[in-house]
Amino acid sequence: MTALRVLMCDDEPLALDRLAGLLGQCEDVELAGQAQTGQDLLAQVEALAPDLVLLDIEMPKLDGFDVVEALSRMDWPAPATPPLIVFVTAHPEMAVDAFDSGALDFISKPVRLSRLEQALARARQAAAQREAGRRLQELSGQLDALKRARSGGEDERHLWVRRGAETLRLDVGQVDRVEAEGEYVRIHAGADSYLERGSLTETATLLEPFGFVRVHRSAVVNPTRVVSVERKRWGDLVLHLTTGAAVPVGKTYREAARRLTAGGLSLG
Repeated sequence: MTALRVLMCDDEPLALDRLAGLLGQCEDVELAGQAQTGQDLLAQVEALAPDLVLLDIEMPKLDGFDVVEALSRMDWPAPATPPLIVFVTAHPEMAVDAFDSGALDFISKPVRLSRLEQALARARQAAAQREAGRRLQELSGQLDALKRARSGGEDERHLWVRRGAETLRLDVGQVDRVEAEGEYVRIHAGADSYLERGSLTETATLLEPFGFVRVHRSAVVNPTRVVSVERKRWGDLVLHLTTGAAVPVGKTYREAARRLTAGGLSLG
């Protein structure tokens, strides 16, 4: 288990000594530093990057609440995150304000070892959840990059699609059309279709080098699958594909759809 890095702040040296002694009795805790003023604490937070700050409320110039407000305004470039805050004070009537400020916990002085250990356990759990969330975000970004890499480079004529628990390699030439479905796109390939998370704009950009054309705000087609263009009564256009699918052409996409007809016939 990684040690919980703790920075403590109190304007009373005796209080700091007592807290340091209690922390020394706790497992998997590293005392990263100590401060006696809010200003000093803010400087040390940036330098030491603690997981947890044990913070007194009643301090001269910058009190505990001022410190929390200052921390909330600081820039935290990824993957850095603000430290968790546990208030340690002799004024239990401030508990409500402390929790309203976003504090993880509130410990009344004199601090008991068992109560400190309880606060540290909560901090470890909260830190683990933060780490898990950060790692999940990073993993999601890595998977997106891997998917883009697998659909480009040496394997650029293939898309990777999911079917149940399987991930399949689909040749771009097998794709008839792609349609938007909310936050997803549906890739049609013959009698099969695959639902993938992503926007149609991203998919259209990915398929454009292979001749695919966006003909509607919700549709991209493979031009080799177009067998006819039908002009409706009010001038609307519909593309008919080899699969029997009928795809409407949006008014703003008529010029793009012009590329789908031999000889560049006028589409009106």
